[in-house]
Amino acid sequence: MSNNPYKTREGGATVTVFVPYDCQNNCPFCVNKEEYGDMSGFSRDKICESIHTMDEITPYCDFVFTGGEPFADLESLQVMLDQVPKTHKVYINTTFPVFADRTPQDMLDFCERNKDKITCINISRHLVKYVEESDDELVGSIPVPTRINCVLYKNYPREKLTDYMDRWNKYGIPIQFRFDYTDTTPENLYEEEHDKILADLKDFCKYTGLDGCRMRCGYHFTYRDLELTYHKTLPYSTIVEKEGDTTYDILYDILIKQNGDIHGDWDGKILDVEKYRHVKFEPYDLKWLEVVE
Repeated sequence: MSNNPYKTREGGATVTVFVPYDCQNNCPFCVNKEEYGDMSGFSRDKICESIHTMDEITPYCDFVFTGGEPFADLESLQVMLDQVPKTHKVYINTTFPVFADRTPQDMLDFCERNKDKITCINISRHLVKYVEESDDELVGSIPVPTRINCVLYKNYPREKLTDYMDRWNKYGIPIQFRFDYTDTTPENLYEEEHDKILADLKDFCKYTGLDGCRMRCGYHFTYRDLELTYHKTLPYSTIVEKEGDTTYDILYDILIKQNGDIHGDWDGKILDVEKYRHVKFEPYDLKWLEVVE
């Protein structure tokens, strides 16, 4: 564990909560699946305690629920959501899947009951199908804001891009195309010349600009009436920088793991919670770097 003091953006680092139950999927780019191979020690109660701790330290940070599959256990998801006060934005990453033991209406009812808690549901839908998907009409009827997340993985079928965008334009649901972040490096984060995804999107869509920070960037497009983003992020979330005579660990993401442990990065680093109580805040460095009319 580093001895450097912590710094983070105003409001606090995003807190990602790994739900303590698995999905039935095996997406090839998933880096979380291995963690669910042995679920001994997983604890919803300890996760809830850690949610309280992070709320106490940074009462305005964002929370993201991921997994696993958050919607695989609606009762547990409700318990965890209920621990998050309304000062926080709450996002859920899901495949919004098909279940044998509950109806699509059960999931819609859950969203309706929690529409004042949930800021946005990010739904994974890829050009290549890796899972059994719920109907598009169901996704289009979710009563909270939604976004489609699509990983353009390795040799994705470029020729299917326009059909895919037309598919979601029908419902007016924005799309975030994602680079496989396990392949992202500081050297290629902003590299454009050899970025095949960027070139393909510029062929089919109107490019409108770029935003970014030390850790991630987003190329923005429109396709007909649809808003699109091409997102790239580093596979870790701590930047080490010197300010004057002090070297800081600058945190972008904090993780609450399935057993309730609080991590300071995606690589197993445990967060020094007491040190984080004295974190130094700075303005969020995400800014528009290019705007195209």
